[in-house]
Amino acid sequence: MNFDMLKKKKKEDIEITEDSTTSMEENTQLDEQEQPTEATISAEDKLREELAQANDKYLRLYAEFDNFRRRTTKERVELLQTAGKEIIVSLLPILDDFERAEKAMETSTDVNAVKEGVALIQNKLNNLLSQKGLKPMQSIGTPFDPDLHEAITNIPAPTEELKGKVIDEMEKGYYLNDNVIRFAKVIVGA
Repeated sequence: MNFDMLKKKKKEDIEITEDSTTSMEENTQLDEQEQPTEATISAEDKLREELAQANDKYLRLYAEFDNFRRRTTKERVELLQTAGKEIIVSLLPILDDFERAEKAMETSTDVNAVKEGVALIQNKLNNLLSQKGLKPMQSIGTPFDPDLHEAITNIPAPTEELKGKVIDEMEKGYYLNDNVIRFAKVIVGA
């Protein structure tokens, strides 16, 4: 009997052990299921935080770009308002010269002196403008070029060589830094 009791007890121990093993496995499975949930929650929180950071970065970048756009627009407007300031300031002495010449013409009886004074002022003006990049266009005797000239009229050419060429210039054309700023108004030989 002893042996049977031992056997019975052994069976009970095995059953208890199996039950405890089963319950331990179930607990482990439950813990494993809970852990991914916690990991999922922390991953969600992490993603939300990254999204918030990305949104904040986007808003800051947008605000910075908007400020840049406003600042450049303001600078452009200021530049347009003062673009001619340098040239105007450099022309003021020539304007003063013209005023002095006008006063001198009122009392002067010598026409040659007045002509000489006006020629000096014109040379001063031409030198200043050439320093700023203005260059007169040479048109007379050159072939007519619609990119440089504006034909006012055609007249019969006095010689065969002048056909299709500029015979006379009504208004001089000018370059500013090698770009045409005013087309020459010309008469072309036909």
